[in-house]
Amino acid sequence: MADIEVRTAITDGVAVLTLSHPARRNAMNLELSGLLCTAVEAAVADPSVGAIVITGEDPGFCAGGDLAELATADPARLQAVYAGFLAVADCPLPTIAAVNGAAVGAGLNLALATDVRLAGPKARFDARFLPLGLHPGGGYTWMAQRVLGAQGAAALTLFGEVVDAQEAQRIGLVHRVCDDVVAAAVEMGARAAAAPRELVVTTKATLRLTSTMASQADAVEVEVRAQAASVHSEEFRTRLAELQRKISSS
Repeated sequence: MADIEVRTAITDGVAVLTLSHPARRNAMNLELSGLLCTAVEAAVADPSVGAIVITGEDPGFCAGGDLAELATADPARLQAVYAGFLAVADCPLPTIAAVNGAAVGAGLNLALATDVRLAGPKARFDARFLPLGLHPGGGYTWMAQRVLGAQGAAALTLFGEVVDAQEAQRIGLVHRVCDDVVAAAVEMGARAAAAPRELVVTTKATLRLTSTMASQADAVEVEVRAQAASVHSEEFRTRLAELQRKISSS
């Protein structure tokens, strides 16, 4: 096994990307960040992939940034470290974090960058920027407030609250807690992968766009064009015909 790698396994149209840097509990350094970018790009380029799961090699999810690299970092180097989780944040396919252990600092960023977070029983979430004398980066403050609201983000960031899986679910940081978190993430991802890929990509883009809109009427204007296009797609006609056959034979 390589000392640092991102392994890819595809199951039911879901690409599971496993961060592996065992000597440092999968801490994010320049090499691992670059490998994650490459793995995300490869998954998006593969037409058989309809969703992506991000996890870490047991027993950790991602123990943060590599402090030795951060100690000499300038803005350009920091941007390079951020590139891995920004690739996840910008991914057009649905993404799920299967948080199997500690998600610390940059690891919390990586989890926040996904569309949905699932937690295993041993998951733990720890911002840990301020205790290290380090300002948050990589869009953490925006992501944390978007997911947790102003008060929840302040509790984790300014007041150093560390939350386990159950508390993370209670405050909305994770969608749910699962005994086998990777299997649960693959099962969830497979449902997205079973839908028409282009439609899933468009719908994810619409979710992002309408989340910032001021009114339902604005959202309707965006959705009506996309829905009309989907109505005329071959995928819709095929699936509608199959549904009608099932109804008529029942």
